Amino acid sequence: MSALRQVRGWLSARRRLQFVLTLVMVSALTAACGALLMLPNSVVPKLRAVVPGQDSGRLAATDPQVPLVKRTMESYGKVIAETVATGPGRIGIVLGHSGQRADIDVLAGELAASTAAVTSLWGADWNQAPVVVVASSPSEFAALTHAVGDVPVEVAASTVADPFRPGAQLTGQRVVFGPESGRRLGADTLRSVLRHELTHMASRAVTVDGSPMWMLEGFAEYSAHRALRHPITQIAPTLTARARAGDLPADLPPDAMFEPASGTASLAYEQGWSVCAFIADRYGDPELVDLYRQLASGPKDRSAVDTALRAILGASYQDLIAQWRAWLTTRTAEGA
Repeated sequence: MSALRQVRGWLSARRRLQFVLTLVMVSALTAACGALLMLPNSVVPKLRAVVPGQDSGRLAATDPQVPLVKRTMESYGKVIAETVATGPGRIGIVLGHSGQRADIDVLAGELAASTAAVTSLWGADWNQAPVVVVASSPSEFAALTHAVGDVPVEVAASTVADPFRPGAQLTGQRVVFGPESGRRLGADTLRSVLRHELTHMASRAVTVDGSPMWMLEGFAEYSAHRALRHPITQIAPTLTARARAGDLPADLPPDAMFEPASGTASLAYEQGWSVCAFIADRYGDPELVDLYRQLASGPKDRSAVDTALRAILGASYQDLIAQWRAWLTTRTAEGA
């Protein structure tokens, strides 16, 4: 007992008890830290910041079709996946193979901004967690797009979805890029094509096959370039050259002009873009979107288009053509 009293007395003097407890705790913590340092890397979790718009291996794509798409792609080689946060609770993904690494990086880096740009025009009533695929060969492109036969090389990308009835929830939507798209188009055009295809994805639920192509493709082209501020000379070089020479379009481009084999598809897309760009410039983006929703509901003859134009823009078919031609003359002269 006397020895215990002596120890207690020594500890109570000049706060020696606090000193001893502190020394014990420091020793214990030092030992624990040393043990952590000796653990293998596989045991210690890696901390990684999740930045919206950038890839994170800790994120999982929110679209349930991804496992099936991966299985289809695995027969063509090892699959690379880059996940991208495209909004609150929404994770998009870019899939491809090692041979398309550069294209995958460009598309993954652009996916968040492109999704936001399309939403700012169309609205939030679409998936906003896109699945984007870069095919490694024409056969893989055909498998991923359910295409029959050879796909023309002019087709840089395609948007597909599972069969659906109007009003039903869409499933299986994805954008598929061809194997030569990046090399043939370059990074800047690849970004524009991504926005074009995402616009088709966003608007698909209200789009009926057979609707006027100038509206469907022109609207997607307008959306593709809207936030990028490209000059008309870059977006529509052929149309610009013709307009400057006094060769203005006399009418809206017919559907046949948009066929890849027609030889006029490039000009048709430029004309479709310019019509929609004019409408947005003159009447506003909301009116352009309303017109799309009206005209994309199925095949439309000239009378039906005239009715929609009068109801939404307050302009007749002939008014639109005359105003569009005048706008083209001014814009192509300015080169803006």
